Amino acid sequence: MSLPTVRQALIGRRQKMLWSNDKLSVTDFFFYFAFQINDHQMKIGLLSDTHGYLDPKVFVHFKGCDEIWHAGDIGDISIAAELERFKPLKAVFGNIDNKVVQSKYPEDLRFVYEGIDVLITHIGGTPPKYNPRVSLLLSANPPDLFICGHSHILMIKRDPKLNNMLFVNPGAAGNHGLHRIKTLVRFTLEARKISNMEVIELGKRGAIPSSESVA
Repeated sequence: MSLPTVRQALIGRRQKMLWSNDKLSVTDFFFYFAFQINDHQMKIGLLSDTHGYLDPKVFVHFKGCDEIWHAGDIGDISIAAELERFKPLKAVFGNIDNKVVQSKYPEDLRFVYEGIDVLITHIGGTPPKYNPRVSLLLSANPPDLFICGHSHILMIKRDPKLNNMLFVNPGAAGNHGLHRIKTLVRFTLEARKISNMEVIELGKRGAIPSSESVA
């Protein structure tokens, strides 16, 4: 059994301990303490703007991740379902997503992992010119990590005006849009730190002829 699989089993055991009214067994307590020992790192696979296309290489690059996060413009609920069958998925809907996708995923998603306050939305702008709606959210209570998509432009940078918040746009992983290269981002959350930030190139966007060079 792989380490991510073991971790998911431990998460399930801890949830049972926290939420179940049933009497807990010695095994449950063992799993809880094992989780506490191992609960020190989360490997995240981040993508956005798939627009109904899921590159098979996503499954290769995210194999060792604990969760996948999607920053919107999923394109079709089947894309989200395929990702959910592979790994636990957190996602928000984007401006091209239909009512089916919108009924399952929120516009904004905020949570804390490994002591890191995370905010994900689709249309966010870029530092320091954020989307007006998002700008209000960020100025009122800036997260440690702000993730968005929409622009199809890969960008990872700190915003010193918002408590040095880390801004991440993973670019676009799909074939629709003006981007030249499909990209993913992979990183680790551990003990209130964001580390091992990696940009992964999946190759040229499908609409670009293979003979065209990429700078």
